[in-house]
Amino acid sequence: MSSTAAGRPAGRRRAAIWITLGVVVALIIAFFVFAGLYADILWYQQLGYLNVLTTQWLAAAVLFFIGFLGMAVPLWLSIQLAYRLRPVYAKLNTQLDRYQQVIEPLRRLAMYGIPIVFGIFAGVSTGSRWQTALMWVNSTPSGKTDPQFHLDISFYLFDLPFYRGLVGFASAVVIISLFATLATCYLYGSLRISGREVRISKAARVQISVIAALYLLLQGVSIWLDRYATVTDSNVNDMVNGAAYTDVNATIPGRAILAGISIFVAALFIVTAFIGRWRFPLVGTALLIIAALVVGAIYPWIVQRFQVDPSQKTLETPYIQRSIDSTRDAYGLSNIDVIPYNAKTTAEQGQLREDAQTTAQIRIIDPAQVSPSFRQLEQFRQYYAFPDNLAVDRYTIDGKEQDAVVAVRELQQSGLGSAQNWYNDTIVYTHGYGVVAAYGNQRSTDGQPVFLESGIPTTGSLGAYEPRIYFGQQSPKYSIVGGTTSQKSVELDYPGGADNAQQTYTTFTGNGGPKLDNIFKRLIYALKFQDEQIVLSDAVNSNSQILYDRDPIQRVQKLAPYLTLDSQAYPAVIDGRVKWIIDGYTTSDQYPYSHVGSLSDAIADTETPKPAYPFDNINYIRNSVKATVDAYDGKVTLYAWDSTDPILKTWEKIFPTTVKPMADMSAALLSHVRYPADLFKVQRSVLGQYHVTDAGSFYSRDDAWTTPNDPVSPASNPTLQPPYYLTMQMPGQTAPSFSLYSTFVPLATTESSRSVLKGYLAVDADAGDTKGQKASGYGKLRLLTLPSSDTVPGPGQVQNNFNSDPGVSQQLNLLRQGKTDVISGNLLTLPVGGGLLYVQPVYVKSTGETSYPLLQKVLVAFGDKIAFQDTLDGALDVLFGGNSGATAGDTNAGGGGGTGTTTSPGGTGTTGNAALEAALVDARQALLDRDAALKAGDWAAYGIADANLKKAVAQALAAEAQATPSPTTTPTPSPTPSK
Repeated sequence: MSSTAAGRPAGRRRAAIWITLGVVVALIIAFFVFAGLYADILWYQQLGYLNVLTTQWLAAAVLFFIGFLGMAVPLWLSIQLAYRLRPVYAKLNTQLDRYQQVIEPLRRLAMYGIPIVFGIFAGVSTGSRWQTALMWVNSTPSGKTDPQFHLDISFYLFDLPFYRGLVGFASAVVIISLFATLATCYLYGSLRISGREVRISKAARVQISVIAALYLLLQGVSIWLDRYATVTDSNVNDMVNGAAYTDVNATIPGRAILAGISIFVAALFIVTAFIGRWRFPLVGTALLIIAALVVGAIYPWIVQRFQVDPSQKTLETPYIQRSIDSTRDAYGLSNIDVIPYNAKTTAEQGQLREDAQTTAQIRIIDPAQVSPSFRQLEQFRQYYAFPDNLAVDRYTIDGKEQDAVVAVRELQQSGLGSAQNWYNDTIVYTHGYGVVAAYGNQRSTDGQPVFLESGIPTTGSLGAYEPRIYFGQQSPKYSIVGGTTSQKSVELDYPGGADNAQQTYTTFTGNGGPKLDNIFKRLIYALKFQDEQIVLSDAVNSNSQILYDRDPIQRVQKLAPYLTLDSQAYPAVIDGRVKWIIDGYTTSDQYPYSHVGSLSDAIADTETPKPAYPFDNINYIRNSVKATVDAYDGKVTLYAWDSTDPILKTWEKIFPTTVKPMADMSAALLSHVRYPADLFKVQRSVLGQYHVTDAGSFYSRDDAWTTPNDPVSPASNPTLQPPYYLTMQMPGQTAPSFSLYSTFVPLATTESSRSVLKGYLAVDADAGDTKGQKASGYGKLRLLTLPSSDTVPGPGQVQNNFNSDPGVSQQLNLLRQGKTDVISGNLLTLPVGGGLLYVQPVYVKSTGETSYPLLQKVLVAFGDKIAFQDTLDGALDVLFGGNSGATAGDTNAGGGGGTGTTTSPGGTGTTGNAALEAALVDARQALLDRDAALKAGDWAAYGIADANLKKAVAQALAAEAQATPSPTTTPTPSPTPSK
């Protein structure tokens, strides 16, 4: 007795301990969850976008409870009814008796637990679909209708996805309730199976019949809605999207019939609930299945096989035309100007005279190649960094708009090496410093970029601006700033002196992050970042702010979750601040009759990698929002760029006041806004097929195009050539404008397909400089189409001509002598001189550890003619018979425009070998003589010049072998601190 009594208190104590531990663990987990949620509140509140967070939470919470109750209540009710209406004196078999004995002790738990578990899953599922629900509630008409059902496009964008999701959810609830009812009825004797005999009680019959009727009714509604989905499904052997002949004449009517049959069979189940005869609904169900096979599958197959296939082109033409028109509208291609371009292929003197403004702005600085040059010349310290691909922008310098290659000097803490610790990483090294910009069309005599803005402190042509970069693409995970309580600043502003002897420090004064003004907030962020130093360090006080989520794209994505953002953010100096500009897109995959494709596949090229498993199909896109992020304080501003977009209008209803009108955009901001590259890539991908506007030709696919492979990408893994920003004058324009362009070659169907140029696509990327108003020409797409009989070489052919030309090869071999690499820059294509001019910068880079590319030569081509000179200006003159009629921006580079000498890998400007320099001069003269003889048709003179060229090359190789100059590198300049 005493042992039993002692055991009970011990058992109670153990139970109390476990309960206490469970409560403690639950409280700890709850506090961690709360810490994350509260940190989000502080972050959104500081930026002034708290309604974005609360709207998401509220919508998700409401939908969770709707989903939870929508699943749990019907399921609980079904189980309860089946149990309470069970027969009291039902005779059960021995096996069911055993089942009941096992289940009965858990019956109450199961009756509530099963609905709760299913309800939670359903609530989570519905809560995650808050965007679909809110878009349906706030849907905005588009003003356009589809060609089949003549419904507003907004029905397919907003309403149909919601209705289909709602019917799918209701069907899941009903079918789960039906299974739960059948299981309960079987366990408690309402449903008995004895051999081939099935006995069902009246109550069970009524319940099962009603649930089955509801399910069939929902299936009827679902099939009816599926009729509308035909206009977004792929068809015509996956050639186009949307309802084709078979869909319109067989599938859509067939689905209407099946929907009616489903409703009729549902009525038969209701009848069975009253009269007790199962024969009618069972026969009806069998007929429904047969009808689904005949009407839903066999009949459309017969129509397709015996009516459409023999005359497919004739019958499908109207529907292909629908797809062409809808696709071009959905991707913003309806108003593209198609311009026949009879490109010349012969070069003559003075041919570029009318294109002098364009040639003066030809960009010879490749933003994908000069990042190492920026690092070596402008990095100054290892804890600064530049991106691998720089941005192309334009600035007004001395009253003239100038293309520039631009980057910001960002902080890269990994460069601190052994100096990395919590205090340095979090308190001291908090930001980058300054913008670095180089002229796009100029280079120094030794091949370096010519900077229009550089140095620390910054100097140049961009005027005064706030140079500190607290928010950037390489910013630290988090920093704590602005917390000094004395006169001494602790944040390193920029280094000074050869040994960092004259450091300059600053204190952040903006409003860039949540304040850590009490111990509770510090504890919240210590938990968020798993870092106790936030609480313990005396460097953190009530004036401190914590900066995090600092990548511009990430910040915009959190504040505008409905946008698909461009893969690149680019910096610009605007109104005295450095601001990141990000393009935001509204997309959908539910636009009727529009071509569906993967967004990530469409934008993949040399600069943007292709994902392994893309899941981002779209068939509608608009550049609806321009966003800016202040690089100093992280302020995010969203501007409505396409106010006619129904998707943006809908989201503006959901998140009011978060998007500002275009009228609020300053003139300085508009002057740096550009047409987004990702949108342009999507449009060129679609135009490869949909430049053909005649349905018959489209069906034949006899004029399909594609973007050419980047000629400088590896042959083993070729990537598409990216589009390029240039200032140029297209046919149809009265003056040059900042533009984005790409080219087209025939879509390869065999290995012998020729890579001739078929089309040239360009868009006016300049938004102007008028406050609150985009330029009238902005976004205008122009497609130059070359006659099919023309044989204008494409980028691949031109690159092959460059590589195989004997004269070019000889000079490149000379450049490769010693420890140097030759790097081919971007191959640009320009519609000038009545034809197409190709320009490619050639860089030389020492293989030394601290070397960087130097622009040494420029290759140009027009038709089949090639020139290879020290400067673009010199190359154009050679290409066009000694005088191109225009000058390029690098007229004064390269020692006066092409002396024929090369620079050493380190950039000394000369070879340091007199014999080699003399041989190179002779080689250049021989090349000029040979080109002149070829133009004049003097084959005797051509032979003499060619022999002289070979002799000069041999002499140069011999001189190089006797004394190869050692590579040199330009030392990293030390900054001069401000006084």
